[in-house]
Amino acid sequence: MGNTFCLFCGCVEQSSVGVVEQWGRFHRLAQPGFQFFNPLAGECLAGILSTRIASLDVKIETKTKDNVFVQLLCSIQYRVVKENADDAFYELQNPQEQIQAYVFDVARAIVPKMNLDELFEQKGEVTRCVLEELEKVMGEYGYSIEHILMVDIIPDPAVRRAMNEINAAQRMLRASEFKGEADKVLIVKKAEAEAESKYLGGVGVARQRQAITDGLRENILQFSTKVEGTSAKEVMDLIMITQYFDTIRDLGNSSKNTTVFIPHGPGHVRDISNQIRNGMMEASCAQVTDSE
Repeated sequence: MGNTFCLFCGCVEQSSVGVVEQWGRFHRLAQPGFQFFNPLAGECLAGILSTRIASLDVKIETKTKDNVFVQLLCSIQYRVVKENADDAFYELQNPQEQIQAYVFDVARAIVPKMNLDELFEQKGEVTRCVLEELEKVMGEYGYSIEHILMVDIIPDPAVRRAMNEINAAQRMLRASEFKGEADKVLIVKKAEAEAESKYLGGVGVARQRQAITDGLRENILQFSTKVEGTSAKEVMDLIMITQYFDTIRDLGNSSKNTTVFIPHGPGHVRDISNQIRNGMMEASCAQVTDSE
């Protein structure tokens, strides 16, 4: 149901206010409800103003401090102050253009002082400055600025692509750093595992050789004790020959057969036993020297 009027009376709807003139001059404000007019006294209804909150979308194109052109989308919510409706009715012919002009002026004075990143981070500061300026100016004309929303900040398309590429490059750099750290950890762990494996292998070989030496010593002592007339050298030669033939047998029985050329004969076995005996004697002498 809208506002209805006749010559002598009228009805002003809720959230509206009427402006009544008398002989062409402002006389009074007509509040919502049924109103009487006296045309004989020169009263007439000059107009109706809505006191509801109105919204005005403003698109501003400006440049930042780092020479990037951006578009700002602002939504200004304003309303007519009921007590000052006569000022809003008589002072401004087009309030939307007036609000838009002040928004342009303030935004183009603040944004060029900021870089693009600062503009995204401090858009609330831009909104606050625009709100303060509009409240001061539009309040004199009977308008109240309720809210200002910075809806969107749209840089130039080329700048947006560059920003996305920079962001992607930074993420790839971080991914490469993480991958490098992971590869480094794997290499270090692998090296530690190899070192530990070689150490344990060396310990195993040393224990194996110690066991072989102890076994040979026991065999020599047992054989010399049970068989009279044999010397330690003869026993050692016999053991070496036995070990020699065992080695040849193991080579022949191996599943991974390869061709191995080795000198064969009793004389060669004697040479091997002499080399082993000399090595053991040198090792014994070295142990005695170290103990002294």
